[in-house]
Amino acid sequence: MAAGVNLKEKWRSTPHTPGVYLMKGEGGRVIYVGKAKDLHRRLANYFSPSRATLDNSKTRALISAIEDFDYYEVRNEQESLLLEQKLIKEYRPHYNVQLRDDKRYLLLRATRQEPLPRFCLVRLRKDDGARYIGPFVHSTALKETIEWLNHRFHLRSCTARNPGEEEYRHCHDDIIRHCSAPCVGRISQEAYRACFDEALGLLEGHGVREHLDALTQEMQAAAEALEFEQAARLRDVRENILKTLEPARRFTRRAPDLPGTVNPEADLAELAGALGISPPEVMECFDISNLSSSHIVASMVRFTHGRPDNKAYRRYRIRSVDTQNDFASMLEVVRRRYSRILGESRALYDKPAGMSAYAWLKQLGAEGRAPITVPDLVVVDGGKGQLSTALRVLQEIGLGDMPVVGLAKRDEEIYFPHRAEPLVLQRDSGALRLLQRLRDEAHRFANNYNELLMRKRVRESRLDAYPGMTPKRKELLLASFRSLARLRTARPDELAALPGISRAWATRFCEWLAQQP
Repeated sequence: MAAGVNLKEKWRSTPHTPGVYLMKGEGGRVIYVGKAKDLHRRLANYFSPSRATLDNSKTRALISAIEDFDYYEVRNEQESLLLEQKLIKEYRPHYNVQLRDDKRYLLLRATRQEPLPRFCLVRLRKDDGARYIGPFVHSTALKETIEWLNHRFHLRSCTARNPGEEEYRHCHDDIIRHCSAPCVGRISQEAYRACFDEALGLLEGHGVREHLDALTQEMQAAAEALEFEQAARLRDVRENILKTLEPARRFTRRAPDLPGTVNPEADLAELAGALGISPPEVMECFDISNLSSSHIVASMVRFTHGRPDNKAYRRYRIRSVDTQNDFASMLEVVRRRYSRILGESRALYDKPAGMSAYAWLKQLGAEGRAPITVPDLVVVDGGKGQLSTALRVLQEIGLGDMPVVGLAKRDEEIYFPHRAEPLVLQRDSGALRLLQRLRDEAHRFANNYNELLMRKRVRESRLDAYPGMTPKRKELLLASFRSLARLRTARPDELAALPGISRAWATRFCEWLAQQP
């Protein structure tokens, strides 16, 4: 290990974000390049390895050779794949065995120069007048998306440059793939090109939300009609479109223009200067995640000294909201969080006259007499609406002087209470990157909880397979026993005690449930 470099301490400050890491050996030479969906967790394999990890001789040799490391944060998995490929080809690290060839990711070629344009997949970009989009790292998602586009917009997929009646004689795409058959005049060239341009615009990001919403509605309609295979196919189409259109920057320079290894202390000082406050040693951020009206959850994450404080994370199921309403959900979660802090701080009864509850809680925290230290800054994910909601709750419970800001994701604007114009920081500023890490961590934590609940609900949907199971009866069973696992252990007489369930039905149902995997 290089003198002065504490690898474990450096690892502990890495964020839970996608990125690419470079392991450096003697003399600072790059010996390995890797990518990660979660940098902190992936780097734990090297600086806090398990016994299974150390059982691999190659991994053990790599760990022993590491003298230092660096990393780059990226926006998504697609960017990490592209950057990893570029850095491996650039540095040719000793311990990398993949991506050292000249493999290139797929590009989408739109042959706009042809009379009847089409989409085709290539790996090399040429100066041939065509429109190139990409590269795309998810090849399967890209192919499935192009298949869906051709079907949705009735585009041709044949390889002829200018197909006519001769090519049509050997083609059945109008029947199999819903091609509009412009080659035989079933649609004019102008109308066909208009359809192609609309599909191309979708790939360039125009009208994506409308198409995704339409797919979601089709998927929900299919599920309600019990056409589960069709619903699953539409779900896959939607996910493939999201993967394909996930934005990614191209990396062409030797030094990627990306945020590198973070410096929490410097970022905190910069944030304090930007907001006009003391460096916020403790920050808390809230995010709402809506998967459907059945799964509305919220998260609260805490950063201490600019680093994630995982033990203080909290997740919530929203109780008071039946529909997707971010403002009402934010109101509930902020009230629950800080009402609990107030309720557990019994020393509030000794609060000096004239001192606010927030100032007294801060003092109690500094003296070690508060069960939970109140934050120096609260961040809500959203703009003026979410900020106003959070501020109103804090004022109602007596913490109206707690510093709170809103971070709007679209333009990364920072909103303040009682101020009309937001603060816009430079995209590469340490202050904004710190707020983004905090906000993205809250978003990740909320989404993970939502996915957990959805997987649980999918397992519980097995009850639909029982003959005679009605939505009302299913709701009654799950409300009474909370989960499928508890329902499996129930006796027929326990089920028969519920309103509307007979002993005979309960006996048959228990026998059926015992036979299910």
